[in-house]
Amino acid sequence: MAQPQQLQAEIPAALAGTRLDQALAQLFPGFSRARLQRWIREGHVSVDGQRLRPRDVVHGGEQVALSVVLEEETRWTPQPLPLEIVYEDEALIVINKPAGLVVHPGAGNPQDTLSNALLHHAPELEKVPRAGIVHRIDKDTTGLLVVARSLVAQKSLVEQLQARAFERHYQALVMGVMTAGGTVDAPIGRHPVNRTRQAVVDESASSGKEAITHYRVAERFRAHTRVDVKLETGRTHQIRVHMAHIHYPLVGDPVYGGRLRIPPGATPALEQALRSFKRQALHAASLGFVHPLSGEAVCWEAPLPDDMQRLLEACRDDLRENQG
Repeated sequence: MAQPQQLQAEIPAALAGTRLDQALAQLFPGFSRARLQRWIREGHVSVDGQRLRPRDVVHGGEQVALSVVLEEETRWTPQPLPLEIVYEDEALIVINKPAGLVVHPGAGNPQDTLSNALLHHAPELEKVPRAGIVHRIDKDTTGLLVVARSLVAQKSLVEQLQARAFERHYQALVMGVMTAGGTVDAPIGRHPVNRTRQAVVDESASSGKEAITHYRVAERFRAHTRVDVKLETGRTHQIRVHMAHIHYPLVGDPVYGGRLRIPPGATPALEQALRSFKRQALHAASLGFVHPLSGEAVCWEAPLPDDMQRLLEACRDDLRENQG
């Protein structure tokens, strides 16, 4: 039988006056509120050494301890799929995800996902919520993401993510020539009509969540701009939505990019490159955080994938030919 895992936390003053189950959902976001309620009722949770009910109010400063045996989180099938592992140790795995790979199984993608590959590579991830994946990147976005191999590591990484302590930098190619960088501070929620899309929404909208994206110009071409993007928050499709919102949509974005635009006078190579690029030109290029065990700041980088390299070279060649 699996040994109970011990998790501890102190209830911060900011959660004073909330129900115990609500406070735990904030402190342990890897678990559903229903599961936390069940653990409270079953006596797996103590608050200052006492058993409480899910609805009991906390006051801040209490010491919370969870002693739980995790059943398998999912019935996802481990699969021996290729993984580009940038780094791994006992606490975490850093993956360089290729384009076309879905992160989690779901409707239409029951297998052949990153989660299936991870469960084969590290079977202990069956005991970690969401197979240890702390943050997602879209199916057709490439680049770095981190996977936690234990509950302790997951809790640390999720807390850093919530505190906006992750350093996440992306490379993107957008349509249009930017004059300068800037910041987009605009809430994102579900599109009011098309529920499969995200959109910038009014601050009063119940679905809207704060979303902040910083960007700077890295390279200008005749009709496009390569930008360095830093995420402060991590909403679904955030970079894609924000860049489209300021009228610089990502090249190749099938959802937010609009119709294909070939700049007048484009070289045949650039025209071909733009027509054949069928995904958003977005790459998670660097990732940094504090290591859950060592407490040291760590950072990794992943080079641009070949398809984005070719697209950028076509833009550079087009610029040179038209300037000459």
